[in-house]
Amino acid sequence: MENGALNHETETASTITIKGILSLLMQNVDERNCKRLISLGMGDPTVYSCFHTTHVAGEAVVEALQSDKFNGYSPTVGLPQTRRAIAEYLSSDLPYKLSPDDVFITSGCTQAIDVALSMLARPGANILIPRPGFPIYELCATFRRLEIRYFDLLPEKGWEVDLDLVEALADQNTVGLVIINPGNPCGSVYSYQHLKKIAETAEKLKIPVIADEVYGHLVFGDNPFVPMAVFGSVVPVLTLGSLSKRWIVPGWRLGWFVINDPSGMFKNPKIIERIKKYFDILGGPATFIQAAVPRIIEETDQVFFEKTINTLKQASDICWDLIKEIPCITCPHKPQGSMAVMIKLDVSSLEDISDDIDFCFRLAKEESVIILPGTAVGLKNWLRITFAADPHSLKEALGRLKSFCRRHSKQMQQPY
Repeated sequence: MENGALNHETETASTITIKGILSLLMQNVDERNCKRLISLGMGDPTVYSCFHTTHVAGEAVVEALQSDKFNGYSPTVGLPQTRRAIAEYLSSDLPYKLSPDDVFITSGCTQAIDVALSMLARPGANILIPRPGFPIYELCATFRRLEIRYFDLLPEKGWEVDLDLVEALADQNTVGLVIINPGNPCGSVYSYQHLKKIAETAEKLKIPVIADEVYGHLVFGDNPFVPMAVFGSVVPVLTLGSLSKRWIVPGWRLGWFVINDPSGMFKNPKIIERIKKYFDILGGPATFIQAAVPRIIEETDQVFFEKTINTLKQASDICWDLIKEIPCITCPHKPQGSMAVMIKLDVSSLEDISDDIDFCFRLAKEESVIILPGTAVGLKNWLRITFAADPHSLKEALGRLKSFCRRHSKQMQQPY
């Protein structure tokens, strides 16, 4: 009986994941097509040779592994030296200092998301999640029996948060507000002023902010990256991050869950004890990967970061310029950071395509190009393009996208 109930709940909950839908799209690629497969669907820059981690990262891991000191279990909350290094790394951007005790090491940012939602969950609770957003939040919330309430991001305002809607959605059972900055899937970077308004809204509602900053510092537009934790004295901030994107090592699964609460509004011994107990049942990153973190953070040259930013900026500029030439799609806001951008699809101008999902499956089959349907991130008839690719592949993929749109355009199919 219980198994039946579990199966029913799992089937009725949203089961869309980015990896799941990309896998289905890959299966739809026509193997008889002579065109090479180009994927602009997954945020994994390691697929392309223009993105690679710094040498010191690999050297630090090899050194830790060969030392023979890190083959055993680490403390479930993470190695002390790893927690200390991340606390110092994050504190460099804050008006206060984090303690190593504020930092908990996770298996990537995905596990940090699960920790945050699990710690906030209680019977009858709801959580505010951005739309478009990252579908893992919905999946985790569903498993934790958290009601999901979506607030909109406004494309005409650079994908800023609709704070009026946030206030309208929140009630006495709201336990958290999720903010993803730099934005995935939108490529947005919020200003200091907008983040301040978010913090003040959360304080008014008496809820903590979950700040997903997995793309932290990967910015190349007008706005600098401002950590949400700058406003930790206004409202408690739970920061989620990882080495994955900035150091280009997503497969290393080294993430963190950090409590930013210098005023002690959220932190109390019971909460900390509950977090520690939850980490007792989690499997964190490999011990030798954790042991490499202090050296990785201390010795990575600024030139490495600058090269990554320049490569992403060049790719985003190519994407922005070429999208303007493609019929049926428009980009409302030039990406300012992260590795992805949202594109509006005009289905009405297409002859034989019903929606964004149909569009992406047909594109995969006919052009061997993979992009993500917006439905997967909460916006029907939009598309998410990941531009973390080498210029040649990006230009070729967008060229095929242009041919596909022209071929299916109503204008092109009208008789002369």
